Amino acid sequence: MNNIERAMNILHFKEVDRMPAVHFGYWRELLQEWADQGHISRELANAVDDNNAADHELDGILGWDFNWQSVSGSRNGLRPGFERKVIEELPDGSQRVQTRLGVIERIKPGISSIPSEDDYLLKDREAFETLYRPKMQFSPDRVNLEYYRHFNETRPKDRPIGLHLGSVLGEIRDITTVMGMSFLLYDEDEELFADIVDTYAEMQYQCAKAILETGAKFDFAHYWEDICFKNGPLIAPDRFDELCAKHYKKRNDLCNEYGIDIISLDCDGVTDKLQATWFENGVNTIFPIEVGVWGDQFAPARERFGKELRGVGAMDKVAFRKDKAAVDAELDRMQKLASLGGFIPCPDHRLMPGSKFELVKYYVEEIKKIKF
Repeated sequence: MNNIERAMNILHFKEVDRMPAVHFGYWRELLQEWADQGHISRELANAVDDNNAADHELDGILGWDFNWQSVSGSRNGLRPGFERKVIEELPDGSQRVQTRLGVIERIKPGISSIPSEDDYLLKDREAFETLYRPKMQFSPDRVNLEYYRHFNETRPKDRPIGLHLGSVLGEIRDITTVMGMSFLLYDEDEELFADIVDTYAEMQYQCAKAILETGAKFDFAHYWEDICFKNGPLIAPDRFDELCAKHYKKRNDLCNEYGIDIISLDCDGVTDKLQATWFENGVNTIFPIEVGVWGDQFAPARERFGKELRGVGAMDKVAFRKDKAAVDAELDRMQKLASLGGFIPCPDHRLMPGSKFELVKYYVEEIKKIKF
């Protein structure tokens, strides 16, 4: 049985020979630590990126079967992006940088964590119409049609591949910043914000449609939608549903028409208050199911929505910074979640600095022994 069959069989409640060992990548600082410790070469540490040759080489060293972030898509963001430029050099060595999204961020060189946001361009109707709406339009050059016409012959055969559907609100939140989104939604211009969401969503729908019309086949479809934090969603659930439900349904119905029935969504933080919008409109697999300080989110979601809701993730990656006993506790918890069916264990985000190489190897060996 290969990794595609293992993953898809589990998510369809069918028999498998063993659990696949699935991960979600690494912080770059961790890879440098492992190089310093002599576990991997400096060249490999510098080269690893999701699903490139170096990532697969590291999979072989650690024993992973595949990275869930095995997705392929289109140029479905702002096109063209804004010029990335340094606006100001600060005394502490950090910089104020205008990003490709038109956001002004405070960045510390050499640190890959989420930067702080100082300012943003998309503040009003004029900015949207002149600077942003033209960058949110569909055009055929967003999709490499020639590549997707030959996708079925050339795609990897050793791991499931997803169609990346983009984002309904997460990328908009990146463009407006959380502060800007909040001002537009609640203080300034609700109608403008809805127009932004609708315009961006239509472009991404057309991108997905163009890919699927080539005949390219995918094992699942996937969204990136970071719109929650440790206390819940960054937007009121009723407003989220009003703005976004129709776009999930439209995109997911399209996927279903082309035979894709596993649709996963990546959202960090506490997601329970938004799960109904996703589930009721065709998203049936939650990922990476972060544990954080709030505990398990998969078992309550399964109890709420039933076996049609699947999961990938939920392993508390912090255990890799501790000891074997902490990893064993997570393995025991993964066994219990796997017994519910339709669930694949995976560290609940990218492995962070301080993760111990030998504990990761141990986890990978043991996760393959989980009994169903």
